[in-house]
Amino acid sequence: MSLASLKRKDLFQQHGLIGDKWVSSSGGGTFTVTNPATLETLATLPEMNGADTESAITAAHTAFQSFRKTTARQRATWLRKWHALCVENIDDLALILTVENGKTLAEAKGEVLYAASFLEWFAGEAERVHGEVVPASNANQRILTVKQPLGVAACLAPWNFPIAMITRKVGAALAAGCTTVWKPAGETPLSALAQAVLAREAGFPSGTINVITTLNSVAEVGAALCNSKLVRKLSFTGSTRIGKLLASQCSQNLTKLSLELGGNSPFIVFDDAKVETAVEACILAKFRNSGQTCVTANRIFVQEGIYDRFSAALVEKVKALKVGNGVEEGVIIGPLTHERAVEKAVAHIKDAQEKGASLLLGGSPCQPNNLPGYFLEPTVLGKMSTEALTTREEVFAPVVALYPFKTEEEVLAKANDCDVGLGSYVITESMPRMWRVAESLEVGMVGINMGTLSAAESPFGGVKESGYGREGGRQGIEEYMTVKSILMNVAA
Repeated sequence: MSLASLKRKDLFQQHGLIGDKWVSSSGGGTFTVTNPATLETLATLPEMNGADTESAITAAHTAFQSFRKTTARQRATWLRKWHALCVENIDDLALILTVENGKTLAEAKGEVLYAASFLEWFAGEAERVHGEVVPASNANQRILTVKQPLGVAACLAPWNFPIAMITRKVGAALAAGCTTVWKPAGETPLSALAQAVLAREAGFPSGTINVITTLNSVAEVGAALCNSKLVRKLSFTGSTRIGKLLASQCSQNLTKLSLELGGNSPFIVFDDAKVETAVEACILAKFRNSGQTCVTANRIFVQEGIYDRFSAALVEKVKALKVGNGVEEGVIIGPLTHERAVEKAVAHIKDAQEKGASLLLGGSPCQPNNLPGYFLEPTVLGKMSTEALTTREEVFAPVVALYPFKTEEEVLAKANDCDVGLGSYVITESMPRMWRVAESLEVGMVGINMGTLSAAESPFGGVKESGYGREGGRQGIEEYMTVKSILMNVAA
């Protein structure tokens, strides 16, 4: 199955979008997008630069002058139409996502529905945002507040969820009345471009959606977005290192930021847990998108009383996970998106073994069906040392690292001994323990007896060096709005 199978050929775009025009780079440069399973070239896209970015910002700013005056009902109507188009074209969107990212078709279809859910959610939120009347201490005054859109919003999306991270950001921005400039990851721009086609078809006016494509000029494009006085909001999902750089650059104009950065999620299995529940949740939390998620279970802490049973059951389940091209039937683990991701994972595995971990399963790169892509065997490491590299860094690969522990106090100290705090998971049958541990973990999100953390109606984000701001939930749209106070003299 390839892009030639698309039912709607117009969803496969190989240009950027500025205003109402699909454009090439003003500098004439291009880059290629590659299938990580087969290493085949999928598309050639414009290597857009700072000048192109400034043109997109100008187009968005011009459109904002009228878009800010549209009613919430009208914006909600466009978002619902976009949602319907995503569902209607799910097969094509999933295929584009699979061939450029590597995840399986089943996962890709799940992501399309997840992405569409944000459009539906923020369509509703658009009409639920309102100000308030504030009781004034002065009898001759009346005080009220209104909420207004900030202006042009720059939305920088990662490669691991290239459809969902666009709609989670842009859906909120457009619902609030902001206009947008999208910068998808250079590895996976085709999904965002397909979404732009559908958003325009849904009715969003010219200039409200602009898409900058780049792989090698990311720093130049990022600087243009951060340094522009016309950009009043920047939302970024990616590494802590880049998030800090963007925050520094945006400080010159005090541009409002939402940063969803690195994670190192603890997955804690207590000895009162049901083994089957724990294993199923662990596989979902660890192997979704081949382990390449910001909230993937990175440190699997298992209490000693259940450790042997859990590790044995987990190894048996992981053995059955089929590795291969995401378009193939029955494949659960697709390729990693980068060659360097495989190299990093192998380095983590080697480091863990050098520090005393036992290799229970996998551990090596592989070529299923002689595919040349970036594949790694699903790997399980036992009896990890807290000195191992994986304790401090996300492995971002299908590698399970098991850490035994004795007490609740011990595991909380280990789980919180981390510079980042995005997601976490707790598996226990004890209701008091659920509350104690959930409240004690220094993270933005906790999943209890489940392996997922996100829904459109739930705020997503972290603490510490995992960033600030929230996406999704009622909080998501607030990130793109400002509060204005209006005071009136009503004295006779």
